[in-house]
Amino acid sequence: MAMAALKTQLEAPPYASESSRWLAVTRRDKRADGAFYYSVKSTGVYCRPSCASRPARRENVRFHASRADAERAGFRPCKRCRPDAAVPEARNAALVAEACRAIAQAGPDNAPDLEALAKAAGMSRFHFHRLFKSVAGITPRAYAASLRADRLRRGLSQSRSVTEAFYDAGFNSSGRFYAQAGDILGMAPREFRAGGKGAAIRFAIGRCSLGAILVAATAKGVCAVSLGDDPDKLAREFQDRFANAALAGDDRDFAKLVAGAVGLVEAPGTGSELPLDLRGTAFQLRVWQELRRIKLGKTASYGEIARRIGKPKAVRAVARACAANAVAVAVPCHRVVQKNGDPGGYRWGVERKRALLARKRG
Repeated sequence: MAMAALKTQLEAPPYASESSRWLAVTRRDKRADGAFYYSVKSTGVYCRPSCASRPARRENVRFHASRADAERAGFRPCKRCRPDAAVPEARNAALVAEACRAIAQAGPDNAPDLEALAKAAGMSRFHFHRLFKSVAGITPRAYAASLRADRLRRGLSQSRSVTEAFYDAGFNSSGRFYAQAGDILGMAPREFRAGGKGAAIRFAIGRCSLGAILVAATAKGVCAVSLGDDPDKLAREFQDRFANAALAGDDRDFAKLVAGAVGLVEAPGTGSELPLDLRGTAFQLRVWQELRRIKLGKTASYGEIARRIGKPKAVRAVARACAANAVAVAVPCHRVVQKNGDPGGYRWGVERKRALLARKRG
């Protein structure tokens, strides 16, 4: 019975129950904005969960899945929190998403410059650059570089040669390519192109409160922990990454590793550390090792991590190493935030990062 109840709890979406919604309202939780709305019988209005108006009595509160539901029930929008207007965070996210689409459509070699992106967003260069970085966690230039890196990874798997792959990815010289290849791929290009040939890797996909979770391990230890919404997509991406490896499903012993990874999500600090098989450049490994030293309930900025590894000017490189971390939660890159305390970017989605940080022991 206890396991069945836990399974139901883990599979339930956030704010699915009235108790979780009421808790969000009492805490004025901005993360719940858009997930639901609440109306107050005594005033006849409906609000966002984060509304700063005087708290209503619980018996006067009803919950609604959408603005339309609240208005069909006869309630009008609150003039204080304006639930019928776009959420500022959503509007900002939409502006950054449009800029990302513009960069992707033009390609990393012809990507619009900061001036053009800012003009399209109706903002100054300074304010747009700051907005983009606060939402995406990286600068527009770094985003374009990440697209080039993605193109390179795909090209190495599909092109007839390494040379063809790096020219298709937008590198105009072999020297420039090989100078950056280790940082981008975490290994030599030909080794990456081999797709993990000869490696024996087990993997399985389970469920946790943050969605689907994929766990993979070699004989040495866990080499991947991925989070997502679509289990099939997680499996496809993993299989594409190690196309030539000998992949196998889980077994009874492997199930313990999966349970350990889920435990790091649900109750960090209550279980033992997972054995890890980390693969990356020497710089990445130094960063990941430092991330594992961040204590439960604590965070560090990218600049702090750079200083701790003796590279105070390598803040951007630290951010790239965090983004390259393939072992979610076990290497807690979610504990690295921006200097102003904002969460910044996260490989598996900023909302998951916020959820992990909200768990005081995470």
